[in-house]
Amino acid sequence: QVQLVESGGGLVQAGGSLRLSCAASGAILRINAMEWYRQAPGKQRDMVATMSSGGSTNYANSVKGRFTISRDNAKNTLYLQMRSLKPEDTAVYYCRLVQATGIYWGQGTQVTVSS
Repeated sequence: QVQLVESGGGLVQAGGSLRLSCAASGAILRINAMEWYRQAPGKQRDMVATMSSGGSTNYANSVKGRFTISRDNAKNTLYLQMRSLKPEDTAVYYCRLVQATGIYWGQGTQVTVSS
């Protein structure tokens, strides 16, 4: 089994920054991708940023230029640096890991951006 633990969420004013972390542990094999998703109240869970095993990244249009995904392979930790935050970024942010044995989700961390 794989465990993912997110941290770093909180309350921030519009224009501020936060850095989320996702620590992976357990039966980690060859990771295909690690990703960030978010879900706002009453809305579906959407992709925010992805990073492949080769380091390729992809971002949702709404966060391009403001968010940066990165990974520390030695620590099996994924990061999401969020800058110029907007109220519409308010959501629960989830980490997702994809490997041959399946897809794993963290429990989520709340990010609230006040106007």
